Amino acid sequence: MNELSTYKAACKLVANLTDEQRSDILRELADATEAQSSKLLAANALDLVKMDKDDPRYDRLKLTEPRLHDISHDLRKVASLPSPLGRTLKHSVLPNGLELTRVSVPFGVIGIIFEARPNVCFDCFALCLKAGNACILKGGSDAKESCTAIITLIHEVLHRHGLPSECAALLTSHEDTDWLLQARGIVDLIIPRGSSRLINYVREHAQVPVIETGAGVVHCYVDRAADIEKAIAIVVNAKTRRVSVCNALDCLIIHSDRLVDLPVICQILTDKGVHIEADERAYQVLQGTVNSALIVKANDDSFGTEFLSMRMALKVVDSLDEALEHIECYGSGHSESIVTEDPETAQRFLSQTDAACVYWNAPTSFTDGGQFGLGAEIGISTQKLHARGPMALEEITTYKWIIKGDGQTRK
Repeated sequence: MNELSTYKAACKLVANLTDEQRSDILRELADATEAQSSKLLAANALDLVKMDKDDPRYDRLKLTEPRLHDISHDLRKVASLPSPLGRTLKHSVLPNGLELTRVSVPFGVIGIIFEARPNVCFDCFALCLKAGNACILKGGSDAKESCTAIITLIHEVLHRHGLPSECAALLTSHEDTDWLLQARGIVDLIIPRGSSRLINYVREHAQVPVIETGAGVVHCYVDRAADIEKAIAIVVNAKTRRVSVCNALDCLIIHSDRLVDLPVICQILTDKGVHIEADERAYQVLQGTVNSALIVKANDDSFGTEFLSMRMALKVVDSLDEALEHIECYGSGHSESIVTEDPETAQRFLSQTDAACVYWNAPTSFTDGGQFGLGAEIGISTQKLHARGPMALEEITTYKWIIKGDGQTRK
């Protein structure tokens, strides 16, 4: 069979499974992941030893027993979700008697290109399978051993259910990336997950439709009416919970009326090892109050940077309008947050901030498909066509129109 017929045939097999059959595969994969965790961790160790522990990608690359347990939990969660397929999205009967029904159907073959995140293999396979799609995974070379071990496990489960490896293929070379991006007629959709450099490369070279999961340049605005205890908890959680993920805080914006609280906030951040790149006003306030070795003046690259590390920018503003302007200028449309007790100010922020996820008195760390109750995610879309925010089952389906008639003809 040629490439076209092989992947399309696999896609049809997946689409023709019942929802219970798909769910059984995912539950079996969850059991196998736990049973073979030692093999997966051994493969992951081969990747980890090649990467500097100070590299921001190290945490994303790392698998642990607890993380594998969470992965197994997520697989079972996706298995338990209602099927996204065959749903009636719209129904009407025309004056001429034609009955129109818009029904959700699989996309087909979905290609996912990602960097050093082996867990993506599990998430993307689970969501694609549940939504009736075949998937072609292209992982980064940094995670080659981990991804190979994971896909081997997936194939073992698929084969036990009489399904071919092409239902979830793994590509490994740079040449494979270019093939995937140009695979018109074979691949129906490409989803990149990773750095802005990867996403830009995919956008510029793809001949297949792309849904961008853009970089997360994330802000939190502490308003003049903020509750300081809430602000501290939200900022610290958004920045330090896990610095290598796209929903981590990159820039703290604070109203000038709350500069008196800035040393308290920054003391906790620097105690946790956060390096702060502060604008002139913030820098002057912080001098002599917190660990000066971790406070530097902001430069031209401080704002608009996705740090993915224990670094963040700090900006002082005199109004909500100025905060909104800063976010509009430097944000990436991913996730933004405001801390305030003023409902009117909060509502303006929520309505005027152009981002996929906008928070009031909560950290951006919640931008995650699992946290949103979606089971898992295939990425966080920062574009506005088709999907926006955490993408899960619904976002990797499309629809078709079913038209039923009784001999009507058009004049």
